[in-house]
Amino acid sequence: MNLIITRSFPPSVGGMQNLMWGLANELSRLDLIKVFADYELNHVDFDESVSFSIERVGGVKLFRKYRKAYLINEFVKTNKSIKNIIADHWKSLELIKSQNKKICLIHSKEINHLKGSRLNKRVLNVLNNIQVVVANSEFTKNLAIEIGVNPDKIVVINPGVEPAAKITKKDSDKANDFLKDKSPRLITVSRFDKRKNHEKIIMALRNLKQIYPNIIYTCIGYGEEEQKIKDLVKELKIENHVLFFNSLSHNLKNALVAASDIFVMPSIKFKKSVEGFGIVFIEAAQYGVPSIGGKDGGASDAIIHNKTGLICDGNNLEEIYNSINNLLENKKFKDIGKLARDNSTNFHWNKIIEKYKRIL
Repeated sequence: MNLIITRSFPPSVGGMQNLMWGLANELSRLDLIKVFADYELNHVDFDESVSFSIERVGGVKLFRKYRKAYLINEFVKTNKSIKNIIADHWKSLELIKSQNKKICLIHSKEINHLKGSRLNKRVLNVLNNIQVVVANSEFTKNLAIEIGVNPDKIVVINPGVEPAAKITKKDSDKANDFLKDKSPRLITVSRFDKRKNHEKIIMALRNLKQIYPNIIYTCIGYGEEEQKIKDLVKELKIENHVLFFNSLSHNLKNALVAASDIFVMPSIKFKKSVEGFGIVFIEAAQYGVPSIGGKDGGASDAIIHNKTGLICDGNNLEEIYNSINNLLENKKFKDIGKLARDNSTNFHWNKIIEKYKRIL
């Protein structure tokens, strides 16, 4: 049996939720799986639909981790068949006393604490006393080494994706109704926060519309920077060139991505927050949509520069503008999109799980 400890799991949605679901689902094809996950509303129907056991732990967040650790420690004591304990976060292992083999996934932001700080010492106390640390990108691996994690413990395994769902005619028609006769089409699917860099994309769009008068930029997401971005769109008088969505079905979101020409997310480092990988680049690639990502972070693990997309300096507005224009010129995005689609199959879970099998 393999034990999975996670704070992020469906039916809640998000990148980490998708990662931990994909990992649990693939591992359940190989061996018995037990998942300890945080409580989520409406979890019952989801939990009953899967082929493995999920135990939900609720309560006030401050006390939840202690209760969860107690339940896990008691479970381990009475189940001698556990081979591996796999966690989504170093904090998920901090109170686990078991001597079983422990594997911890790291993603960058959660370990990016000043060397020598209290949080850094807690991170190292966990990660340097377990068997395997799984970094989601080369960037995250290098960051971990920089903050003091033993490099001999680290392996890089990129997140996996399920093969792209087919876009129905209904969703395709609806997406094209939103986009109407607008072209070319840019899109970003992410939270509105400083790190994702919507602001500079909007500023580049102001200049791009002089060359491409029908250009459209679709923003799907929500977050604390949303109103500031909307205010900037009004200030630049480009309301007719930007669409905002924050409540769409998963299928319609995919249809809007598939109907776009370029996925744009030139992320930057903001305070301690940095993009560890960027699974959205792979999700876009599955629909033949190339991406533009930022050099700060792990985007270069998901985007092969000049082959499946472009990597640029997200702090440099001119580089963002030139990168978008580069892919739009002569519709270069079409050929690069085909290469991106081909490359995306390397991230399918049936291939990624082979890398996990080597460390289990």
